[in-house]
Amino acid sequence: MSISIPDLESERGGITVRKPKFPLSEEYWNRTRGLIPCGTQTLSKSPSQYVEGVAPKYLLKGKGCHVWDVDGNEYIDYGMGLHPIILGYAYPAVDEAIKRQLAHGITFTLNHPLEVELAEGLRGLIPCAEMVRFGKNGSDVTSAAIRVSRAYTGRDKVACCGYHGWQDWYIGATERNKGVPGAVRELTKTFEYNRIDTLRRLFRENPGEIAAVIMEPVGSIPPENHFLHQVQELARREGAVFILDEIITGFRFAMGGAQEFFGVTPDLATFGKAMSNGMPLSALVGRAEIMKEMEEVFFSFTFGGEALSLAASLATIKEMREKRVLEHIWNQGAKLTEGYNRMVGDLGLTDYTRMTGYPPRPIASFFPVEGMDPLEMKSLVQQELLKRGILWAAYHAISFSHSEKDIDRTLKVFGQALEILRGAIKEKNVRKYLQGPPVKPVFRKV
Repeated sequence: MSISIPDLESERGGITVRKPKFPLSEEYWNRTRGLIPCGTQTLSKSPSQYVEGVAPKYLLKGKGCHVWDVDGNEYIDYGMGLHPIILGYAYPAVDEAIKRQLAHGITFTLNHPLEVELAEGLRGLIPCAEMVRFGKNGSDVTSAAIRVSRAYTGRDKVACCGYHGWQDWYIGATERNKGVPGAVRELTKTFEYNRIDTLRRLFRENPGEIAAVIMEPVGSIPPENHFLHQVQELARREGAVFILDEIITGFRFAMGGAQEFFGVTPDLATFGKAMSNGMPLSALVGRAEIMKEMEEVFFSFTFGGEALSLAASLATIKEMREKRVLEHIWNQGAKLTEGYNRMVGDLGLTDYTRMTGYPPRPIASFFPVEGMDPLEMKSLVQQELLKRGILWAAYHAISFSHSEKDIDRTLKVFGQALEILRGAIKEKNVRKYLQGPPVKPVFRKV
């Protein structure tokens, strides 16, 4: 049986199905040719991550969890700036803190008191935070953590699990390693999540050479058999620094991060994204004995103490503590996850897709059953969500601004998208129903 996907704007079950129109977005995109390599500043924001012709390429403004593209189309957003917007776009308490500081200046010739106030606040929240240094991006502080670990241990090699930024030491271990010297690539080794044997093997093959074990605490799969504690124990037994990269999980799982939630205290940890509701700020925190290496290790840049971001972070943390933000995020994420998986079960799609991960950041996963391409299935669901006003890339950075109404509407749209997916799977031809090329992985041969 063939399924019908409306091309013209229509209405179904109270949900408007839009015909994609993005003239201004396309005009801006055409202007990037020969001007901006890749056409974007961040690969995860590239048009290659969305179905071509169905998604806008440029957003103009946001309020709460809603965003508007340059052509005036409105969406419920689940990317939330790639995770930083934990309270909401244009959130009043944070914006007011920025404005107050802006009236006094942005960055200064000497240190600013907000550096001290925020560092003290982080020390009081994060279990491992005896000392604190600030950066701007996640890559700043993950790279600083590796340099500090090498200085502390006198070793060069690194064992990593997860994504840790664009710097040579990490990106050389991925398929996007063009421009990274071979000698640098050889220093970073990868191990598998929930596979402690893969980390043990690295220590056996590189005895006395691994300076640090760095990993994301959790992604879409929960840790099994006390995996984080096993990694911590093994790293310390082998004399390596244990680092948790909490750029995504920090201030999302608990105020003290995933380390507080899972009850594991690393030697060093990196935070960013949600800590300042969208302003550029990151932090390296950890044991004083190791952090004191930074008195000799060079880590210094002009905007490390930029005051608007520090003010935003203090306001964000204050708001999160006073408004029970995390309780809201966990509840809304759980409702979204349960609703999606219930519909998947009702439609007989359990083998093909389900929502996994913890409620603060659930992820819709797709599986290669009966020859179905996971990226094509994801693309079809994304396409139908976009046409119904949901900006979506399979993960859900739930914010304080995602209301019951937003979640209810999203689930209703998911229901329609999943029905279309079911029909395409029955025909064994998902590609037929795509109105543009499917999304592409960021990490691929180029």
